[in-house]
Amino acid sequence: MAILLDENTRVLIQGITGREGSARARFMSEYGTKVVAGTSPGRGGTEVWRIPVYNTVEEAVKERGPIDLSVTFVPGPLVKSAVVEAINAGIKTIVMPVERVPLHDIIEMVHLARQRGVKIIGPGSLGLISPEKAVAGWIGGAEEQARVVFKAGPVGIISRSGGQTTTLCWAITKAGLGESTAIHVGSEPIIGMSPAELLPLFEKDPQTEAVVLFGEIGTVAEEEAAEVIMRGEFTKPLVAYIAGRTAQPGVRFSHASAIIERGRGSAESKVKALKEAGAVVVDRPDEIPVVVKKLLRR
Repeated sequence: MAILLDENTRVLIQGITGREGSARARFMSEYGTKVVAGTSPGRGGTEVWRIPVYNTVEEAVKERGPIDLSVTFVPGPLVKSAVVEAINAGIKTIVMPVERVPLHDIIEMVHLARQRGVKIIGPGSLGLISPEKAVAGWIGGAEEQARVVFKAGPVGIISRSGGQTTTLCWAITKAGLGESTAIHVGSEPIIGMSPAELLPLFEKDPQTEAVVLFGEIGTVAEEEAAEVIMRGEFTKPLVAYIAGRTAQPGVRFSHASAIIERGRGSAESKVKALKEAGAVVVDRPDEIPVVVKKLLRR
């Protein structure tokens, strides 16, 4: 199994004829993702890597049937229109590998998605991968590299850092474990699905035996994840690492969202909340695979 994405997920790529859209369409298809269509206004009737292109999402759904997930390779200022189009066409999961999205656009998209029961990954997300099944976005970079770094296994990955998602999965793979699904939630100040919303999905997934959370200072995402555990909505082992412990209040660290203000979002508050909820919080990233193996008795 996996969460949000597997070998049967029917995927659409919006902006498929652009440079990034075309390159990632090839990567996703070669990895095994069931990419059934792409869209690009004015380019309908063409193909990209044997994937049929339509002018609109509505046309794609009409011709190709129901679509489960869309990946938006659309510039930040234009992505809201693409997301709204996908939501109106009935697509229930949208991955947004795009940065510099206007903040008010993000707020509107996330609000609409919650009203319609749509899951948004991002914006500012590299995407997600269910190893040996499918990939959505550019996580992994290329097919050959992705097949080496990511292996199917029992560990779910939730990361607030794009680069560290791949590094962490490589460490988990080298430890002989492997991943069920790895997700980069995004690096914008406001994002769609948070770790707190992803944990219950991993709870229900029979393949996932433990979850690793790579967190950062800023926002209250990790504190909210701790609350999910406290409520009993996630009962599997959780191993967490919080980056940016040395940053002072008001100092930006890494992403735009990684900034401490008024005592909220500090490493100390996150570590305290997670430990009180029963999670294991490590001091260094290289401790993660060791701790996970111990918890899973591997």
